[in-house]
Amino acid sequence: MPELPDVEGFRKVLTSCAKGRIIQRVDVRDTGVLHGVSTRSLRDALEGRRFTEPERHGKWLLARTGGPTLLLHFGMTGRLVCSRPDDAVEAHDRVLFTLSRDRQLRFRDQRKLQGLWLAHDESEVAALLERQGPDALAVSREEFETALSARRGSLKTALTDQSVLAGLGNLLADEILWRAGLHPASRASDLTEPDRRRLYTHMRRALRSAVTAGCVPPRDSWLTGHRDDPAPACPRCGTSLRRSRMAGRGTVWCPQCQ
Repeated sequence: MPELPDVEGFRKVLTSCAKGRIIQRVDVRDTGVLHGVSTRSLRDALEGRRFTEPERHGKWLLARTGGPTLLLHFGMTGRLVCSRPDDAVEAHDRVLFTLSRDRQLRFRDQRKLQGLWLAHDESEVAALLERQGPDALAVSREEFETALSARRGSLKTALTDQSVLAGLGNLLADEILWRAGLHPASRASDLTEPDRRRLYTHMRRALRSAVTAGCVPPRDSWLTGHRDDPAPACPRCGTSLRRSRMAGRGTVWCPQCQ
């Protein structure tokens, strides 16, 4: 599933492919990815507009136009692709934004679990994002500690709850908790101040590295580099990793380090 680093990568695709360019044509090949807007309304709102500087909040991408804002959420399998209009259209290309004779932005998504929304003004943008917590890459340490201390559930559940902190998914949460030496089932409200500070520091470091990579990288020195091994072992101490499910998510941790 795309997490904050992936969506930050999609923001860069949107910037390099479409920023400053006029949307000449919008082709909706599958209305199943549109939420609260029809094909005609989407075309009327966007055609002739120019993409400006895009923004990201958590796992949401905001494609600004100086007027209406297109909001994209990528679900499990969504992505943005910069193509040429004459490139073969793939089966999962759901919406095409033609920008010039040689430039086309494509929303590609196999499972269609999320999709596209249109906000006509900032109040509609705010309404769509009202359940989102602070962005994990921008949150201050004070905001982070306050958000966690108010939670009663498990630490893993708190980190992946988008209303608490926007942007972290399953892979990042496991990676950050492993780095911080904290068990995913521990209660968020039971963390000490040093625990919360250590967790925040490791979150920031993991996010910076992952954003640079454009994904949560499966590096040998990372937990994510070993979670899918046939016999996964901790890259720090060599102990066999444990697996379980928490809040419906596959969770991996080291019983020695955490």
